[in-house]
Amino acid sequence: MPTEVILPKVDMDMATGQISRWFAEEGARVKKGDVLFEIETDKAAMEIDAPASGTLRNVTGKERVDIPVGEPVAWIYADDEVYAPISPQVGEMSAKPTERGAVPPTSHSFAPPSAQPGISPTGGEIGQSQGERATPLARRLAREAGLKIAEIQGSGPRGRVVRADVEAAVAAKGTATPAQPADEIPVEVPSAPVPAPKPMSDDQVLKLFAEGSYELVPHDNMRKTIARRLVEAKSAIPHFYLTLDCELDALLALRTQLNAAAPMRKTDKGEVPAYKLSVNDMVIKAMAMALMAVPDANASWTENAMVKHKHADVGVAVSIPGGLITPIIRHADEKTLSVISNEMKDLASRARSRKLKPEEYQGGTTAVSNLGMFGIKDFAAVINPPHATILAVGAGEERAVVKKGEIKIATVMSVTLSTDHRAVDGALGAELLGAFKRMIENPMGMLA
Repeated sequence: MPTEVILPKVDMDMATGQISRWFAEEGARVKKGDVLFEIETDKAAMEIDAPASGTLRNVTGKERVDIPVGEPVAWIYADDEVYAPISPQVGEMSAKPTERGAVPPTSHSFAPPSAQPGISPTGGEIGQSQGERATPLARRLAREAGLKIAEIQGSGPRGRVVRADVEAAVAAKGTATPAQPADEIPVEVPSAPVPAPKPMSDDQVLKLFAEGSYELVPHDNMRKTIARRLVEAKSAIPHFYLTLDCELDALLALRTQLNAAAPMRKTDKGEVPAYKLSVNDMVIKAMAMALMAVPDANASWTENAMVKHKHADVGVAVSIPGGLITPIIRHADEKTLSVISNEMKDLASRARSRKLKPEEYQGGTTAVSNLGMFGIKDFAAVINPPHATILAVGAGEERAVVKKGEIKIATVMSVTLSTDHRAVDGALGAELLGAFKRMIENPMGMLA
């Protein structure tokens, strides 16, 4: 049976591609491994080899035209196989005499060019209905949607069912009434939803690397949970981002004074300061106070109502072996800097030993993720539901700033607020970030 040549997927994000150049013409003899054509995507150009040896026939893939991934672009016939040409009219076979004395199929037949009736070029059985011919991608999508290929009207070459046909059928199925027969459901809708792309399988990933060049480390439950929640958050929450710079010189000076004034307390290791404030402690306090100053941003989204919180419970991302966790400083808006500092140290210590209680890391109204200690200048964090915001904090560094027409040196920290656009609009997010900046640059307000 003829070997089907399809447009392969050469990029993970590729849905369609263009043939920029054919290296073999209709009727040419090709050998397995010969370069047949070149694919052009938005990222690269790649040469595609012949999957078999024989004669290239029925070249339907045109140059410089978008072609869905998995769509056939030609067939390769072995020497002992009968060739049946395709009519220029999509879905119909040519009525002209075929080679080697073969009898041409009737105009209503949609069987593929094959010496074996009832067998497709890919080896699958087909019936008399044009809807039973389908690309591999269309078959998979139909199977996942619980649809029968035979009941889907094909719009591809010779009535072949392609991805767009399945998507249209899925949309029609979702809007049809129970009493409506399947064959009366319209397959063309104005805007058919596109099924969510699925990640590469384990086997597909491993095939990209040579055997022996890697080792497999199984995921533990924490890593699986982190992966699942991040995918859910990034997929379901419409993120948008706001970034601004905060000057830290006043905050750093106040922190030095407060640490120097810390009273001493007795411990098993002798006398130690009662607290030692970090910049992150002051960021937590500033974020909590900013939320209280802009209460509309201290919210969580649900489908039926906006949850307006009365206190600022600030989660803080803590790196632990194998992942991260976000313990929460409850009522951070009401706590002093010293209490926040000592509570954060205790939570972080127990987080690293995995001794936190569920109520100590579940919930919260916002979060802070600080990578400044690693020298990261700025980044954007993923929102952790049910939060509507998360603040990504970069490193404080000396930068040249312009003040009253003069260049000065200041310690500047870049922060990026990720927000759930369903709960916090652009102007509201900007108001919240502005309130945070005022607290950081006027830190005496945190002592009130």
